[in-house]
Amino acid sequence: MSTAPDLARQIGDIARAAGAAILSIYHSDFAVQTKADESPLTAADLAAQQVILAGLSSLDPLLPILSEEAKALPWSERRHWSRYWLVDPLDGTREFVKRNGEFTVNIALIDERQPVLGVVLAPVTGELYIAAHGQGAWLQIQADGDWQRIRTRPLGQSPLVAGSRSHGGSQSSLLQQLIGNDYELVPLGSSLKFCLIARGAADVYLRLGLTSEWDTAAAQCVLDEAGGAVLDLSGQPFRYNRGESLLNPEFIAVGDMAVDWAARLQAAIQR
Repeated sequence: MSTAPDLARQIGDIARAAGAAILSIYHSDFAVQTKADESPLTAADLAAQQVILAGLSSLDPLLPILSEEAKALPWSERRHWSRYWLVDPLDGTREFVKRNGEFTVNIALIDERQPVLGVVLAPVTGELYIAAHGQGAWLQIQADGDWQRIRTRPLGQSPLVAGSRSHGGSQSSLLQQLIGNDYELVPLGSSLKFCLIARGAADVYLRLGLTSEWDTAAAQCVLDEAGGAVLDLSGQPFRYNRGESLLNPEFIAVGDMAVDWAARLQAAIQR
């Protein structure tokens, strides 16, 4: 497809409106609350939530919306969903609080447990990533700018690994088994790590530790449509709305699908 998909661009407009609400608070003296899981919460999370819920509801008031900042509906109700929105109004609140700019707005459309549309906005830089199933992944550098088709790159001799800035961990051993010792680690916040791979500027992101479904879905769609994948540590693609828990298994995001990642993972984990 030679042009960016229409619905994804519409959702991108909603993300940009949420980003504007976030930035109005980002540039002020904001307070930080702590949620039950000890993660931070700011007025920006809630402001973005309101913008996104209003925007999505205006498109289709009957389509369910699951969001980090809304009370999660019970599995007894969610289990019947085949198609719904999955939203993180502000992914990377820790980076927001640090004012390093590495936070995003994530909006995904899930259909039969797979992300079929994904939108990721970096409000500070204005970079907007969108994707739709079978229609490619696209980047708009700034509002009203041209859309650029993006693609992943082949795995090189010295891979670039996108790593979490706030959730570092002991993953070097597994990385070495998967891609060798000669790699460079670039710390980056939020779902921007997936987008770096999708645009061919990094190769791998390994996450050992907890994430939630809204953290990964939108960026997974972008990476999938750019030619990569998000795989659990058995090498299987991520799926959503799997059960009562909204936590993800540990995973690896990769750009080069010519590599047999499932075999590499199996060999590494058996060692």
